[in-house]
Amino acid sequence: MYKRILVPTDGSAVSENAVAAAIDFARACGGEIVALSVAMPQPAIQSAEAAMVVDAGLEVDVLLEEAKAQVAAVCARARKAGVTCTERVELSMDPGKVIVGTAREQACDLIFMGSHGRRGLSRLLAGSVTQAVLAYAPVPVMVLRPVPDDERAQGFARPCPAEHSTR
Repeated sequence: MYKRILVPTDGSAVSENAVAAAIDFARACGGEIVALSVAMPQPAIQSAEAAMVVDAGLEVDVLLEEAKAQVAAVCARARKAGVTCTERVELSMDPGKVIVGTAREQACDLIFMGSHGRRGLSRLLAGSVTQAVLAYAPVPVMVLRPVPDDERAQGFARPCPAEHSTR
């Protein structure tokens, strides 16, 4: 049923929870992971008072290296759990669009991602990558919210629905 699972990560604790759940799910279903990190450069804001010039290329290199480290860590965890993993890193100002595009290009049939659960003004100001993915994804999206420490899930206790398929 779900054999190729896209897991976008930004290295945050929320993403790490989604990564762990996706690996458990992939292992239970005999699926594989496509780990994606989108390096998002910050737009340059010029100031009349600026006395220093910043090399934007250096920032991009640092962001790409960080993104590579994030997907490498996801794939290391997946492989340790016996799950095949493919690494993808992209540079974009629109992570939601990249996630949706990668799901199509990589023939993924499920997206697992975390959501910071922002509401109101903070969501409007920060935007919502998860909201954009939910609106345009060509496949189902499993969204994991932050879980309080006293409610931590112990992983998937039930077998994968694909194991009970009538096909």
